[in-house]
Amino acid sequence: MIIIKFILLFGPQAVGKMTVGHELTKITELKLFHNHMSIELFHPFFGFSSETWRLSEIVRREFFESFSNSNQYGLIFTYVWGFDLQADWEFVKQTCDIFESKGAEIYLVELEANIEERITRNATAFRLD
Repeated sequence: MIIIKFILLFGPQAVGKMTVGHELTKITELKLFHNHMSIELFHPFFGFSSETWRLSEIVRREFFESFSNSNQYGLIFTYVWGFDLQADWEFVKQTCDIFESKGAEIYLVELEANIEERITRNATAFRLD
């Protein structure tokens, strides 16, 4: 029996979540679903509006449900978690609950970097793509 893994990489903007996620996919069988993937679906139509966030949440929830029911090894998801926002806490709990209900191993990994490093990273080609 395969025990699926769910890794939530979180931290502030430009800290390296997507970079770490990409590197993990190279050395494991984990798949990367980064935060931008669902946002970029709707941003061209609605900008950074409440409708973009609403639709993005629906897509994420449905995707997490489908992935947790698959025979995949595991998933990495990147997220900017506002610790002062109750909605973010609820999103993380609901997401982890989806995977835990299927017996998944859950890993919460916080990345950090000083502001100077984040400003430098914000100008790299990978970030700008």
